Amino acid sequence: MNLYALIGFPLGHSFSKRYFTEKFQREGLAETHVYELFELPEANELPALVAQWPELKGLNVTIPHKKAVLPFLTELDPLAERIGAVNVIKVRPDGTLKGYNSDYWGFRWSLERWEPFQQLQPKKALILGDGGATKAVRVALEDLGITYKTVSRKESDSFLNYSDLNADVLAEYSLLINATPLGTYPNVDACPDLPYASLTEQNLLYDLVYNPEETLFMKRGAERGAATHNGYRMLELQAEKSWEIWNE
Repeated sequence: MNLYALIGFPLGHSFSKRYFTEKFQREGLAETHVYELFELPEANELPALVAQWPELKGLNVTIPHKKAVLPFLTELDPLAERIGAVNVIKVRPDGTLKGYNSDYWGFRWSLERWEPFQQLQPKKALILGDGGATKAVRVALEDLGITYKTVSRKESDSFLNYSDLNADVLAEYSLLINATPLGTYPNVDACPDLPYASLTEQNLLYDLVYNPEETLFMKRGAERGAATHNGYRMLELQAEKSWEIWNE
C-alpha cells in the first residue's frame, strides 16, 4: 500500500483527504493508494511518524507546522526555501525527507488562468492579512512582476492599515487578495474592512477562502462590478502539484 497523509494540529474536515480519496477511486488506484489524516501536536514528532509508517510516500503539511517541520527535513526545494514554508514533503526511498511548497503553484496557476486577470493585467496588488498564507502569495506575485503591499491591523511601517484604504489606493492597487480567514464558514457574515463603495469594474477580488463558494468579500465586490474568484481552484491545483512532486 502507498500511503499519503496530512499532518497538522488540530485536524478537522480535510479537503486533502476527500480530494485524494476521490482521485484514487476515479483513477483506479484505490486498492494500492490511501490518504489519511495524522494529527501531530508537535512538529518534532515527524521523524517518529515516518519511522512508524514505512509505506509512507508523501505528506501534506498544514497549520501550525508549515515552518516548524523545516529542521526535520533533509533537503529543501529552492522555491520552498525562498518562501520559508513547506506544505508538501516527499518521503524518499531511503527515508530522508525533502520539503516543497505547492501553495505557490496553486495560487499562481489559478491566478494566471483567471480570464479577468488576463484581460486587466494588474500591476499592483493588496494582500489583506499577514498570516502564514501570505508567504507563498508574496513570492508568486514577485515572480509575476506584480508589486504588492500588505494590509494588516498590526502597527508597522511596512504595512498599510485598513484605515489607509480609499478610492485612490483601490484604483492603484487593483488586485485585492484576501489572505485572512474572514468569511470562512460558519462565520459567513464577516469580511475584510474595506471601502467597498470605492471598488469598480477595474478591480479584481481573489479570496483564498473556498467555503462558502461566494464569501461576503466577493459578494460586495461583485455588487460594484468587480470580478471575483474563490480559493477552491487554488486548492485543487496545489493538490495536483503535490501528487506530481510525490511521483516525479
